[in-house]
Amino acid sequence: MESPQLPSFAVVVPAYNEVAGIGACVRAIHEALDRLPNHSALVVVDDGSTDGTGDVLDELAREHPRLVVVRHDRNRGYGAGLRTGTQTAAARRLDYVLFMDSDLTNDPASIPAFAARMADGIDVVKASRYVPGGGVDGVPAWRLGVSVLGNLVARLLFGLPVHDTTNGFRAVRTSLLTSIDLEENGFAVIMEELYRLRPIARTYAEVPIVLTARTDELRGSSFSFGPRAMAAYLRYPLLAARERIGGGR
Repeated sequence: MESPQLPSFAVVVPAYNEVAGIGACVRAIHEALDRLPNHSALVVVDDGSTDGTGDVLDELAREHPRLVVVRHDRNRGYGAGLRTGTQTAAARRLDYVLFMDSDLTNDPASIPAFAARMADGIDVVKASRYVPGGGVDGVPAWRLGVSVLGNLVARLLFGLPVHDTTNGFRAVRTSLLTSIDLEENGFAVIMEELYRLRPIARTYAEVPIVLTARTDELRGSSFSFGPRAMAAYLRYPLLAARERIGGGR
């Protein structure tokens, strides 16, 4: 039985051309949710897929009652997928939104750890590779090095108790997410989110996770380590640092 004392939440998964892996993703998340007493939903945002992802989701929705499929008529980007998922969770009056990627590089077995911190009333819960119990598996050394350095710099600039600022596996109170205006459509929305939550989020917690690499049968990652992407990521920590120093926000 579902317990009314526990916070409700939606797992929001943006998906674009993930026909090879979306079935495994939905089943793994659904299995994790089945083990929890919380009222929950799984919201998959099909972001204009052209490879049959939508057809697979239609079949899965008939099998899995928690699954809610929302579609974009064209590919609008990761950030747009998150905003649509948040709106869906808010319309269903769910207390938290838990964002996950569709490639299972973050293990749905970590969802109960997020649920425990939601039950504690934490505003923002971030997965972290860089706390005890966290780590990476199968990620190239050069990517790990860039990530470690970038997250160290971002943490210092943000001034937040978060060691893995760039991690997209996180849970946020729905009321906080709906009170901010996010504009980024790319992956930099993760950093914009932290920046815009800074004045209103009061409590933070971290859940240790082990990040794995995308498997060979999935399409390549659309994340870029190019200068433009890095500049977009760094913009928000720099804005936060400037405001801290200047006494703004």
